[in-house]
Amino acid sequence: MKKLFFVLFCSLLWSMVYVQAQEKKDVTGANDRKFWLAQMDKIARPVLSNLAADRLHEKMPILLSDSIDNKEVRSKVAYLEAFGRVLSGIAPWLNGEGGSKEETALRDQYRVWTLKAIANAVNPAARDYLKWDGGQPLVDASFLALGLVRCPWLWEHLDTTVKTNVITAFKTTRNTIPVYSNWILFSGMIEAFFCKYSMEYDKVRVEYGVREFMQHWYVGDGLFSDGMQYHWDYYNSYVIQPYLSNILDITALKTRSYEGFTKNMDKIIKRYAVLQERLINADGTFPVTGRSITYRGGAFHHLADVALRKKLPKYLLPAQVRGALTAVIRKTMEPASTFTKDGWLNIGLYGLQPELADFYITTGSLYLCMNIFLPLGLPDTDEFWSAPAAPWTSVKVWNGQNVPADHALDIKL
Repeated sequence: MKKLFFVLFCSLLWSMVYVQAQEKKDVTGANDRKFWLAQMDKIARPVLSNLAADRLHEKMPILLSDSIDNKEVRSKVAYLEAFGRVLSGIAPWLNGEGGSKEETALRDQYRVWTLKAIANAVNPAARDYLKWDGGQPLVDASFLALGLVRCPWLWEHLDTTVKTNVITAFKTTRNTIPVYSNWILFSGMIEAFFCKYSMEYDKVRVEYGVREFMQHWYVGDGLFSDGMQYHWDYYNSYVIQPYLSNILDITALKTRSYEGFTKNMDKIIKRYAVLQERLINADGTFPVTGRSITYRGGAFHHLADVALRKKLPKYLLPAQVRGALTAVIRKTMEPASTFTKDGWLNIGLYGLQPELADFYITTGSLYLCMNIFLPLGLPDTDEFWSAPAAPWTSVKVWNGQNVPADHALDIKL
């Protein structure tokens, strides 16, 4: 009886602590959105404002992993890494309209910066002309392509010369043979960009990526292997599922070849969204496992993308996803040593932790964290932002709330 009383007391205490913490933060969708915008601006501003001014090479520090494999080449590519990854995350918000007077003014400023940044990035005469040939440029050209896919407004407002230069830069990446892994989706995304904007595209590069994953690399319960071997990391979220989903969405408008895949993919992305939400602990931490962990909130690119595209399963409330992602942003971005004194990202997951860096990590790599901000592309009237705060699964379970059991997804592709 004493043991039962103790358990009930602890449950009540935790409930009171959680509620008080939420009240202290004044948690509403509007305040969460203000917080997200402030964090997004803090991260993106140095990259886009300097590239727009043709000063990114001058201003951005190049921090490298202690085990970097090719210092000279990695240093040159870091600028494209930063730009492509920032744009892939900020694009849906740039494509939106409305919001408060302050948000509208901020978006207008970022639109101006981004148009100028793209122009400089692809202009051979600019000081900030970026490196487009080679292995890593294929990766980050694809993130830039994903950004342009997510923001038609940008493509529509680029002048003819800049569009021509973008196309030339993207076609340059065709000279690179992708690694037999998630890299085949980088080639596919660039071709999907051409497809979306009604240009001639290489159907084989799209086909290859889609079929390898859907026919050979699905390992079950909402997860794909990254090539021939499965690894317990976040690459299903960093790249695989957001890329596959967006490629299939784009090509579905041009061909019916992937209809069978699309139906199964809908089940897969929903299952993986559930798993991702359950990985986020009550304090915003999550398991530190696998490579590229210094991408911080980029580990939840998939969950953010599914929320943006309004594909969350019925029993995963948008408000609880908002709460979970907000907790991750707070945990990974608020430590003082997250940024250099000049406002650039430091290597780490919780502050400055250079030993967490893999051999390919540079300053630019870190900006994949921007993809956690994708739901800012939803208007402030959307349920994701307008619904009252709701606890996510870890909060509910460790608060003693009765939560339905989790079940695996069994499908045969």
